[in-house]
Amino acid sequence: MSEARGLFADTMAALGAPRRLVPILLVCAPLVAAQHSFSRDVLALPIGALMCLTFVLLAPYLWRRLRPLGSGAPHWAGLVGYGLAGGVVVGTLGLGVPWAFGVGTTFLTGQESLTVSLALFWVGGWGLGRDIDFERNLERERQRADGLAREAERAQLLALRSHLDPHFLFNTLNAIAEWCREDGEVAEAAILRLSTMLRTILAGAQLPQWPLRREIDLCRDVFELHRIRDPGRFVSRIEVDAEVEGMSLPPMLLLPAVENAIKHGPAAGHVGEVVLSVRRADNGCVITIRNPGRFGGRRPGGEGVPMIERRLALAYDGAASLRIEAEEDGTVATIAVPTSAPAEVA
Repeated sequence: MSEARGLFADTMAALGAPRRLVPILLVCAPLVAAQHSFSRDVLALPIGALMCLTFVLLAPYLWRRLRPLGSGAPHWAGLVGYGLAGGVVVGTLGLGVPWAFGVGTTFLTGQESLTVSLALFWVGGWGLGRDIDFERNLERERQRADGLAREAERAQLLALRSHLDPHFLFNTLNAIAEWCREDGEVAEAAILRLSTMLRTILAGAQLPQWPLRREIDLCRDVFELHRIRDPGRFVSRIEVDAEVEGMSLPPMLLLPAVENAIKHGPAAGHVGEVVLSVRRADNGCVITIRNPGRFGGRRPGGEGVPMIERRLALAYDGAASLRIEAEEDGTVATIAVPTSAPAEVA
């Protein structure tokens, strides 16, 4: 019973949508007007309005309730039930009600008109009911597609556990092995920094969102680890407005951008500073990552930038953006995100 009530309420809500309500009114209004104009009885108008209202509300619900099930052979019991229900409703309103109130034949209750009314009941209910079902199925498929996209985004997030440049990690581990023989304090600092960074990545992969300050801490760890590896080549700076540190971001959103800045900047031989800046904006915050080395366009096969774009699209539904452009002899990546928390990934 509760399922039936839910289906009826859903059908009524769907019929109230302007794209259905307007055509319904355009069909029913002339019929009711004709019933009033061509019928002399004072009750003709209420009967005509009742017939149109009942047809519109009941026919699509009955079709959705009794419609053929599945995509194979028709469910004949449902079809027969729908046909019989239409006959009972049209007969009751077109014959029974006028007889009960002593109303003579009217425009909509004449023999030929009742045949047309029955056809309108069947076809109108079928058309409206199927249209509502198609719309609901489309909504479910969109939700399913959105869920699959979020599952894929979560899989990407889990893959970030191993997304750090393997070449850099191997070189760092080799360097740590050398430092263990030559400089124990440097080796210890590198191991601790690497351990902290990997622990943060592992923890972030399990979270739908985290504070911006944790994202900044992860970027700081990446910078420090690179600085230990190449102390003479790598220079970095982080500038963050204190009022935005509590904002939430998808975990490790900035990691690919920071890696790209290092990879195509100092690691590629360009001299200069890598700067991560987070500033408050009217509707959120703006994150900029600057690195030496002029931007020459997107590289085929690159994964970092498309990953950031996909994650922004999923988390903020088009309200966030990524822009990369050349600035003198450097490259600037700008990420704008709104103040609203990112959508959770199932």
